[in-house]
Amino acid sequence: MRKRALLLVAAFSLPVPLHAQTAEDRARIAAEAARAKSADSDAILGHYVTPGLAGESISTVDSSRTFTPNLACQKSATLLELLAQPNASGDIGTLSISRDRDLDGSFDEAMTVPVPVSGICANGLISCAPGSWNACRFFRWDTAASGSLKLTEVELTDLAGCYCVNNSCGTNLVWGNMASVLKDLGGGVVGALTTSDPRIGVAQASIEGPVIRYTGAQTTSCASQPQVGATAYKANPNVIAGDAYAAAQGSSLFQALSASSTGTGRSEVKQSCSVMRQITLEETSVDKIIDRISGGYATTMSGADSVSFLLGSPRDDSLKGGSCQLFDFAMTLDVKDPDRLLSAVLSHYYMDDWIQVRIDGELILSDLSSWTGEGFPPAKCERKKTWHGYPALDLKPWLTRGQHVISVRVAVGNEGEVFAQIDAKVDASCRVSERIVDTCSGYAANGACRLADEEVDGVTTFRNGVGTGLTSLAQSRLMGTGACMTRISRDFFERRRSYACTVELGTTPQPDLSRGAYIIDHSTETLLADRVRTADGGHSLTTRNFALPDRGSVNACEPICKTRKAQANSAAAPDGVTGSKQTNPTGWDFFYHACQDSNVCPAGEGEELVQGCGCIDDFPEAVVMMQTVRLGGADMICTGAVR
Repeated sequence: MRKRALLLVAAFSLPVPLHAQTAEDRARIAAEAARAKSADSDAILGHYVTPGLAGESISTVDSSRTFTPNLACQKSATLLELLAQPNASGDIGTLSISRDRDLDGSFDEAMTVPVPVSGICANGLISCAPGSWNACRFFRWDTAASGSLKLTEVELTDLAGCYCVNNSCGTNLVWGNMASVLKDLGGGVVGALTTSDPRIGVAQASIEGPVIRYTGAQTTSCASQPQVGATAYKANPNVIAGDAYAAAQGSSLFQALSASSTGTGRSEVKQSCSVMRQITLEETSVDKIIDRISGGYATTMSGADSVSFLLGSPRDDSLKGGSCQLFDFAMTLDVKDPDRLLSAVLSHYYMDDWIQVRIDGELILSDLSSWTGEGFPPAKCERKKTWHGYPALDLKPWLTRGQHVISVRVAVGNEGEVFAQIDAKVDASCRVSERIVDTCSGYAANGACRLADEEVDGVTTFRNGVGTGLTSLAQSRLMGTGACMTRISRDFFERRRSYACTVELGTTPQPDLSRGAYIIDHSTETLLADRVRTADGGHSLTTRNFALPDRGSVNACEPICKTRKAQANSAAAPDGVTGSKQTNPTGWDFFYHACQDSNVCPAGEGEELVQGCGCIDDFPEAVVMMQTVRLGGADMICTGAVR
């Protein structure tokens, strides 16, 4: 009896929860757990993408279980490692990249960028004289035919999202923004690699000081070659519909599903498409075809399509040779579009006393002709006067695409001079390129589809499968801008179509929806009515009390706050750093943060509060900003008439 009394006392002494956990409480707990792991892109990368690509363990939302996914044929915990270290001028003096090409877990390719990095772009980098924005060269991340990473020298217009990082734009910019600098550099490298080999999937792993590491895996194909068949649709999307139809007809699984009870029946779906004529007018100038980028002393234009490049020291007796001395002069021509280079000739030269002309080191002319070696002429230097030549020598065989060094060597006895003139004639006319983009070809070739509607340049020619009798007349449109504005006439510019495609899969009866209709028609907010079919074919009618659970109260919005942070304008453009053109190069970056518990604004480092936690509606301001950007990119014309 004493033991039973003790047990009763112990039982009543156990802690009793004040209230049981409700469904709403459980939902909120689950929502908080989900948000902790997937509230933003960084959380998704850290909890799912990066460990998934690296073959590491992933935990469930409530962390009760873990598993190791196998998403790739090959994977590497560190596919790419990038190290960036700035020097005293603010430029990145050391930029080294290590890569695991075969995804075996060890680095097998290393690259050290051979130039200082003065600016960073989304797809490349800019290298200038240290600590300045002078003598800049522009490089794009690229891959060689072997797949190895490389830098290709390009024009600034081939790069995007560029900004300055050296001391010409501010001090300590790289160290002060190391994380974003590493992400921008790594993003350009990753973009070049994944464009070259679409099998690779890459995710950022971690940033440690001046080092960023990326996890990678071969995800899209287990083939040994980087050419993935599925990526062909990106280049030619018109074949998707036809290929999908052919694959469906040849798939036993598709046929089994289409013949199932769920898939039977007949339906007609409408598919919209278009046939568009895309016309591009290319406006060019002489310097976009051939240009003198260094050396020489003058470039003269003699019309919109003719240019002369002058080389040497033409002033009379400007060279002092003594008994005999050699003088060399050179210039570099960049041939950007050899197809538009109509002619290039050595039209005129003069010298006192001997001359040699070379292209890329190859001798193409000498006067006197007996002087063919690298040393002094075979006879006496002094020839007593200035000699002129008009050879009209065709240089096009040597001027292929790329940069070429044209040099003259003169042998001077006593006093002399030298001059060489190269005349180039180019095709500077506007070129019209045209192509038809037809996204309707797949439906037109499908026997189960018929043309339902068609509109040709605004004229309705088909409506509900019947021709209207209307025909669009040939159109003339002004295309291009400026000197390249051209009137082009075509029978059509755009056809908008819709096809009605029939799917014939069988004739099984439609499902019985009468029970659901009865429940909807006869139930109220407090009474649930039901009708159930009985074994003898009749129906049993039932009713019971019904009430929705308390839905609780929710906030009118998710509280957010607005902050701002001073940011110097270091963006780079063809005319230089944009901040140097502004009266005040410092602007503001604005940020929006979701408020924490107790309405605390989680402002970042260096941010100041603009508007505290609450239901902020900046939609009108966002519309104005987007409209400003849109109108800023629109064409502008000047006319004498009111438009």
